[in-house]
Amino acid sequence: MIIEQAQQVLKIEAEAVENLIPRINGQFTAAVELVLACKGRVVVTGMGKSGHVGRKIAATLASTGTPSFFLHPAEGVHGDLGMVTAEDVVIAISGSGETAEVLRILPIVKRIGASVIALCGREISTLVKNSDIFLDVGVAKEACPLGLAPTASTTATLAMGDALAVALLSARKFTPEEFALFHPAGALGRKLLLRVEDIMHAGSENPVVGPEKTVKEVLFVITDKGLGAALVVDKAQQLLGIVTDGDIRRGLEKGHEFLDKPVTKLMSKQPHTITADKLAAEALHAMEKNRPRPITILPVVDSERHVVGIIHITDLLRHGVV
Repeated sequence: MIIEQAQQVLKIEAEAVENLIPRINGQFTAAVELVLACKGRVVVTGMGKSGHVGRKIAATLASTGTPSFFLHPAEGVHGDLGMVTAEDVVIAISGSGETAEVLRILPIVKRIGASVIALCGREISTLVKNSDIFLDVGVAKEACPLGLAPTASTTATLAMGDALAVALLSARKFTPEEFALFHPAGALGRKLLLRVEDIMHAGSENPVVGPEKTVKEVLFVITDKGLGAALVVDKAQQLLGIVTDGDIRRGLEKGHEFLDKPVTKLMSKQPHTITADKLAAEALHAMEKNRPRPITILPVVDSERHVVGIIHITDLLRHGVV
């Protein structure tokens, strides 16, 4: 009984969302165009469960390039309407279109001069009658067996809000980089904003050695810098190769005589590299794609292969890119 009831809820709510598809029509296009032309902000308002949905819609709009905030209608009549300007667009949410708190602020909103988009379940209602655009979010029935708790109706409203936000995002040609600017503390923000130059080891931290050094001397440099590798460069600081502590361990399995040989005899001459301007996420991808044995270190070079730094996979881990 419990499973069947839960499945029925999901079925009803899924149908409510699917029924919105034919309603993406000229009114929806007009709503998108109205918001795109808006010189102010989008002000979302609603009471009760509609208010909770409204907060989410406002947050989604704000994070995808449409300046937006939520206005509680009850607080609006006690001074918060001062945040609304004539250049704003108000999205008013009400299942019935007769929510008293929403209707109470409507005349003031209209007097201020802001445009109104109604997300409403009833076309014949006071809210729709006094709005500029009507987006129909009505449902045949609620998922609540009592037909009382807003369930399918709030799901439909939320989905319509997402459709509006994504349509606006696409129309604005909003990029992942712009999205990351609004989410600097999130994982996506780190991946899209953090660049190799921000986390690479440069200057005195960069383990560079000349080609005349012996493997033994290079081993001391690797140990001192603690990055598990050394970069072999010529006098112009151009990259000649890389030697890792793994290369040295594998060499020791055959004896220790090679320790006194020039490092050029042991180094890898064509290492994978990356430039400082690349995203840290690209460095991670370069490391991981080297199958079957992923690499953990990348020399950082400029356009002429001059060494400017080195990056280790632990740097990516420490900055939350992985």
